[in-house]
Amino acid sequence: MTVSKKNILPLPSLKNILAFIEVANTGSLNSAAENLNVTASAVSHQIAALESFLGKKLFTRNGKGVVLTLTGEVYLKEIAGPLTLIGRATEKAIHDIHHEHLRVHSSPSFGLLWLMKRLDKFRQAHPDIQLNLTCSYENLQFARDNLDIDIRHGLAEWPTLNVKTIKNEKMVVLASPEYLARHPITHPEQLVVNELINSEITLIGWDVWFSWHGVEYKNKNFVFSFDRSYMSFEAACMNMGFILESDLLAQEYIQAGKLKPVFNDSFAMPVSAHHLVYPHVSEKKEKMQRFLGWLEHELQASGFHL
Repeated sequence: MTVSKKNILPLPSLKNILAFIEVANTGSLNSAAENLNVTASAVSHQIAALESFLGKKLFTRNGKGVVLTLTGEVYLKEIAGPLTLIGRATEKAIHDIHHEHLRVHSSPSFGLLWLMKRLDKFRQAHPDIQLNLTCSYENLQFARDNLDIDIRHGLAEWPTLNVKTIKNEKMVVLASPEYLARHPITHPEQLVVNELINSEITLIGWDVWFSWHGVEYKNKNFVFSFDRSYMSFEAACMNMGFILESDLLAQEYIQAGKLKPVFNDSFAMPVSAHHLVYPHVSEKKEKMQRFLGWLEHELQASGFHL
C-alpha cells in the first residue's frame, strides 16, 4: 500500500511528542526528563521544537512547574487516541514477527474431548507456532475476533467461507461397562424402556435414531439432559444411563475402557456434524496449511478424514 504525497499531513517528531506527553502528565521538566532518561535541557529543547513546529505555546510556567495552555490541553486530548493505536499496532507487529500465532476457535465438546488431548502433539511437530484455542458456541467473526480457523458443530451452511467437513463420523449408543452389564441390551427396542441421557445440541437425537432403525418411539422424560456433549459422556461414565453420541468424540472414553458401544457398526448412524471453517484468504497461509495437514493426519490415525 502506498500513500499519496497529497495526503501526507504535517507530522512533528515523535520524540518531541513523547516529551510533550511526559511533561503534561508530570507537570515538571525534571520529572519528565527522569522518566525519559534524558536531561531536562533535552526535554526543554524538544518542547520548544514542538511549539515552534505548531506555532503555538503549549505550556506556561508557574511556581510549581509547568501547566498546559488551552491549546496544549486540546492537543493532548487529540493525540492521545492515535498514539494508543500506534502503540497497539506496533506491539502486534513485533509480536507477529517473533511468534507465529494460530488462533483457533472450536465448539466446546470437540475442543475439550478431541483437540485438547492432541495439542501437545501439534506443539512437538510445530514448535514455532503458538496455538491459541478458545471454545464456545458463540457466533464469532474472523476479522472482528481475530480468528484463523473455526471448528464448528452443526449444519454446513456457510457459503462464503471455506468449509472442510470431518467425514466418517457416526452417532453410536454408549454406556459404561458396569451399567451395560446391569442392563444388557441386544436390540434398539429394548432401549425405549431404559434410562436415556439426552444431549440437546447433537444433530441426531434419540427420536431420529430410533426412527432410523424402525423402532416406534414417543418422546419420554430423560433421566438427564445436557447442553454439552462432554457432560453427557461424564454422566454415562458415572453409570447414569445410555447416551447417543459421536464416535469421534467418544474415542478416548472407549480406548480408556470408560465407555463401551452397545451395538455393532450396523446400528451406527452417519452424521456430518463437525466442520473446519475459515476464510478463503487464509487458505494459502503457511500456518494454516501446516495445521490442516496435521489435523488430517491425526484424523486419519483415528479412522476419520477431511
